[in-house]
Amino acid sequence: MADELTQYLEGCQSHDMAIRTASEQKLKEATNPQQLPGFMYALTEKLRDENQKITVRQQAGLYLKNILYAKDDAVLEQNRARWREHVGSDVKVQIRANILTVLRSPATVARHTAGQTIAEMGAIDLPTQQWPELLSTLLQNITAETPEEVKVSTLECLGYMCERLDYKGLKKEVVNEILTAIVDGIRSNRANAIRFAAAVALRNSLFFCRGNMEEPQERNMIMQVICEATQSEDANVRSAAYECIVQMGEHYYGFLKDYMEVLANLSFQTMKSDQEKVAIQAIEFWNTLADEEYEILLELEEGGTPEHPCQKYVEGGLPLLCPILLEALTKQDEDADPDDDIWNISMAAATCLQLAANTTENAVVPHVMPFVLSNIKNENWRFREASTMAFTSILDGPKTEVIGTYVNQSIPVLIGALRDPHEIVKDTTAWALGRICELHAGCVPQEMFKELVTGLSSVLLPEKPRVSAQACFAIHNLAMQFESDDSNTNLLSAYMGNLLHLLMQVTEREDWDEANLRPSAYQAISMLVQHAAADCKPILLQLLPAILERLQKSFGMQVLTNDDKDAKEGLQSLLCGLIQVLLQQMSAEDISEQLADSIMHALVEVFKTKNATAHEEAFMAAGALSDKLEGKFERYMPTFHPIVMQGLRNFEAYQVATVAVGVVGDLTRALEAKIYSFCNEIVTALLESLQNANLNRSVKPHVLSCFGDIALAIGGNYEPYLQVTLMMLLQASQSRAPDDDEDMIDYVNTLREGILEAYTGIIQGLNDGNKVNLIQPYSEAIMGFLENLSHDQNIDDAVLSGAIGVLGDLTKCLGNQVPNVRKPFVMQLLKKGHETGDQATIDLVNWTNGNIQSLSF
Repeated sequence: MADELTQYLEGCQSHDMAIRTASEQKLKEATNPQQLPGFMYALTEKLRDENQKITVRQQAGLYLKNILYAKDDAVLEQNRARWREHVGSDVKVQIRANILTVLRSPATVARHTAGQTIAEMGAIDLPTQQWPELLSTLLQNITAETPEEVKVSTLECLGYMCERLDYKGLKKEVVNEILTAIVDGIRSNRANAIRFAAAVALRNSLFFCRGNMEEPQERNMIMQVICEATQSEDANVRSAAYECIVQMGEHYYGFLKDYMEVLANLSFQTMKSDQEKVAIQAIEFWNTLADEEYEILLELEEGGTPEHPCQKYVEGGLPLLCPILLEALTKQDEDADPDDDIWNISMAAATCLQLAANTTENAVVPHVMPFVLSNIKNENWRFREASTMAFTSILDGPKTEVIGTYVNQSIPVLIGALRDPHEIVKDTTAWALGRICELHAGCVPQEMFKELVTGLSSVLLPEKPRVSAQACFAIHNLAMQFESDDSNTNLLSAYMGNLLHLLMQVTEREDWDEANLRPSAYQAISMLVQHAAADCKPILLQLLPAILERLQKSFGMQVLTNDDKDAKEGLQSLLCGLIQVLLQQMSAEDISEQLADSIMHALVEVFKTKNATAHEEAFMAAGALSDKLEGKFERYMPTFHPIVMQGLRNFEAYQVATVAVGVVGDLTRALEAKIYSFCNEIVTALLESLQNANLNRSVKPHVLSCFGDIALAIGGNYEPYLQVTLMMLLQASQSRAPDDDEDMIDYVNTLREGILEAYTGIIQGLNDGNKVNLIQPYSEAIMGFLENLSHDQNIDDAVLSGAIGVLGDLTKCLGNQVPNVRKPFVMQLLKKGHETGDQATIDLVNWTNGNIQSLSF
């Protein structure tokens, strides 16, 4: 087996696909429960064999680690269970001993791979005290007279393990041992490589050290070694130390008071004079403080009780922080490619300013605006760009009455700066105008509206993609400001035709694939269409055939590479999305039979290729068309129904399944009773999705709600589906969320909203079909669900409103047959609804209460 194992491990690295596949299959076969213990031991023997090729040793270690590891949580738990249940304790002792010896190997790759494997194994065994000698061995490696590289590899191993550990199961003694080893490695008399590995490990361990941080003496010791590390001669160590300080700000904000003066001074000095990567981490500390303080203030504003009071460190630091950040803004990287994933000190400073403004609001203005006003027309482009960036970064913080005057005065200056000779200045200027249109459009002088539109239009075609994309962003946001304008004309109407024409040209530029230009242009077109005034209807009617023509042409696009495939799929997605938006702006009279045929033919063609994103958009476009055609859409159902069924069963691309469920709702409203002939297959598919354990849970609330849509459409014909769907609803209504799990609370609220929508549709549908008596046997269970909701402090207003609506429907349709209607929870629900202050909910409360009062008891 040993020679065969070497052969297979080497084969996994072969350039020959057949050899590689066969080798991988042989190794996979060896992971069955019977062979697993011996196989894992054999891999450790290969890993520790100093006479073996290093590539084989590395492959053995990685395969061993991957037996235990998986990205998917469910698979990870399965892998960990295999280790716990199928590998005997005697073999485990041998396996552990073998890989621990590799940490002292002279081969760097072997040590590194062993560290990863030990970390994965330790993450399983440490919380259950199954590997008691692990931490003592690692500590011995660090504190004893071992070579520097052994100490580094051991600390790296600890760092990996801290990332993988489930801290909730750790005993304090285990955490103490981990911290002891790490702190020993970060001491100032250690070599830089050791200190760096220790600092990284400390960063990874801090989030589960709360018990230690609550002890002043231990907290002082941890803070001391971190602060000392910020003064190391090695930039990597300094950077890692600041990463630890960032973690302190995130996890231990409430403990910072005694250290804040030191941390502020250290970070300010670092931001001013240290290497860029270290300075960026020091800035990140202030970003973290701003985030924490923003969340505290937001919780206070919403009437909550934060865990800690807001110390307003950021506001207090503004006099020293802002000048440093403003200077950092002038250190732009002129050669940076905007399409690259880069992060430099100028970007970090802009982000910090933005977060500081969000947290301190009006207080930031006097610390930033003097710099902006002094440098907006500076001869040096760096200062022009920095002042524009600074101004834009603080726009979302101060109140309009404070920043509005500056915004008003900035418009002509910024429009002029769109003609700046430097590309980066034009880029930032266009972004600034976009943010103003998004946040403070009311401050734009009406007399400057034409100049604004003209200025943005002027850079759409001739400028570099980064500038044009920002102009698209600005036009998008400008159009969004007309969302609630229902007048026959608006300020955009005079420019609508030209803007759409220019943006359509932008989408076809040769450099469309740079700076996200094509999607930005189509998004701007979409927003213009959505908020076009009535007098622009003729322009939109001309645009739809042009978009259909582009979609038709896209089917013939040549696909030779993955980039070609992505381009084709991306374009089809954008075009389908735009078709949906255009249809929403039209009336049934605007859509001729020929046009409808062309739309459906093109959409059906989209569904013929495997393209999840385009399928989502195509489904929504088809739904929009059905909404306009209503019953006339029936003639497309023989072709469209199988497509819908395929979408409902697309469990892997759950976003597509979600949209397909939404389209079923659209079809029920469009076809009404005519949907009945398709319901058997549709309901079966919906039930299958609810029973599929692998389907993303976000789909299920939509599925439950869809039962209500179907019942409303087919009325009494829903009877065959009643029992099975109500059983599903009653089962789903048992879902609960822990009080400390906000994500689960949100999900359960969404689930309950779907349940209530389903009940509403089913009750009303059966009532319309004169079969509402069929719901009576289930009414007690439904009322029990409503009672549970009345006692749940975590329900949101949508669930509350839905519960009151179902109560009203039951009492209206079943009358005196509704059980428990005089129980206290009923009045409690109505009282809560009235207290929301929402007029629609209050009207619902009054209607429901009237139904109850009309009952005879």
